Amino acid sequence: MASPISYLELHSTAPAAAKQFYAQLFGWKMSDVAVPAPQPFTYTEIDTGEGIPAGLMPEMHAGAASHWLAYIRVADLDEATKKAQELGAKVLRPRAEVKGEGFFSVLLDPSGAQVGLFEKTQAR
Repeated sequence: MASPISYLELHSTAPAAAKQFYAQLFGWKMSDVAVPAPQPFTYTEIDTGEGIPAGLMPEMHAGAASHWLAYIRVADLDEATKKAQELGAKVLRPRAEVKGEGFFSVLLDPSGAQVGLFEKTQAR
């Protein structure tokens, strides 16, 4: 694996402004996708060109600041999430699916930083 960081996601309090900023700054291409209920919102897939793929979404937690979240690729999501908890991490988002791509969880490490774990779906 060239880099264990597999995806970057911007959780923004001002998604439209963030989209415009990064498109103009880096020339990144943006594609909007509607995310259905129960929490409908617009998710923006970001084509960074040669860089790590990325996405942009509204910050869902009232009062939280905009922030980037890195997803680290793991071989076994459940095992890595369990080990992280044993090492003092708190699970913010339990195992969830990204259809056709894989599964993820979001943790708060013992220092208070958020990190995502991602297990890619195996090709069949």
